[in-house]
Amino acid sequence: MLRTIRNGVLSAAGGILLAATPALAGTPAVGDLAPEFSLMDQNGKTQSLEQYRGQWVAVYFYPKDDTPGCTTEACNFRDNIFAFRERDAVILGISLDDVASHEEFAEKYSLPFPLLADTEAEVAEKYGVVRNLGITKLAKRQTFLIDPEGRVAKHYDKVDVDTHSKTILDDLDHLQQKTGS
Repeated sequence: MLRTIRNGVLSAAGGILLAATPALAGTPAVGDLAPEFSLMDQNGKTQSLEQYRGQWVAVYFYPKDDTPGCTTEACNFRDNIFAFRERDAVILGISLDDVASHEEFAEKYSLPFPLLADTEAEVAEKYGVVRNLGITKLAKRQTFLIDPEGRVAKHYDKVDVDTHSKTILDDLDHLQQKTGS
């Protein structure tokens, strides 16, 4: 039975405490330069945001490989990969899972885009999407659409896994018309 919530800490019967603390870093705002990163993907290759300069980049953070919502989201990105490529846009998935987990997940669902291992939560903290659950940390399900100059063009802090990929494609169409890129 739950008893009290004080300073973000939930006290439960039996002395069990659950904490949900906010991320240490702030979330980059639309128009800000996107925080740089270099992380290893599911194939053991280092990927950096900088290497995609000149292209649109959908950086999507997700909680955990091979869970229902994360699988739906990833498979929808997979199913729309050609539409992203037609718009000169790349997809980068980031979670706190390790390279081996990403390799299994990508192989199981034939995911044709990099899944980046942020095992120390350093990148997730830069983007303000770490959820600290006491004994474990997860990335919040949020996406940042980065423009070809490396600036945050759109931040999706509420994601519907069933429609998110299509929403980003629609926003890409609008933003590319607006900027002529």
